[in-house]
Amino acid sequence: MFTGIIENIGVVSDLKTELENLHITIKSTITPELKIDQSVAHNGVCLTVVKINNDEYTVTAIKETLDKTSIGTLKVNDKVNLERAMKLGDRLDGHIVQGHVDQTAECIAIKEENGSWVFTFKYDSGLNNITIEKGSITVNGTSLTVVNSKKDTFSVAIIPYTYEHTNFNTFKIGTLVNLEFDVLGKYVAKLVSLNK
Repeated sequence: MFTGIIENIGVVSDLKTELENLHITIKSTITPELKIDQSVAHNGVCLTVVKINNDEYTVTAIKETLDKTSIGTLKVNDKVNLERAMKLGDRLDGHIVQGHVDQTAECIAIKEENGSWVFTFKYDSGLNNITIEKGSITVNGTSLTVVNSKKDTFSVAIIPYTYEHTNFNTFKIGTLVNLEFDVLGKYVAKLVSLNK
C-alpha cells in the first residue's frame, strides 16, 4: 500500500531482457535502506526488489506488467518516481494507492501558468475507468487531484514542489504515463455496472 507521495527520484542505470521479463536496475539514494523482497512503486508500478548492489537495486517486470504499464518504455538514464510502501501508523498524506496500474495515458497538453503547470492526459475510456472533478488520480505514482474531468481526458495542476521532485519535469507532449484510478471510485463503478 502506498500514498502517492513521491519519496525519491531514481535513475535507470541498466535494462536487461530475459525471456519475457525486463530486469530494471535503478540508482537511488534510498537504495541503502532497501532490502531484498521489499515492494517499491516505480512510476506507480509496485515491483519487488530482487538484487541490491551499493547504490543500485534491481526489480523485475513480467509480461503482464509490461503489457499494462509504461515500464517497458524506460530507457537508461530515464528518471523514475519512487515510493516505498507506507508504514503502519504513518500519516496518509496522499490517498490510498495500491501500486496496481489500471492503464496508461498520453500527455496531450502542458500549460505553464504563473507559478504552476497544468498537464492534460488522454486515456482509453473503453476500459471503464473514470475520473471525477476534484477526485483522486495517480499519475506515475504521484497522488493528484483531478481538474477538468471529461469522458477520456483529465487535467492535473502541478505545484512547483511536485514539478521539481517528481519526473513531471521530464514530460513532453506524447509522454506515456501510468494511471491508477481512485480505488473507491473503481469499486463504485464496478457495482454500478453489475446493477445494470
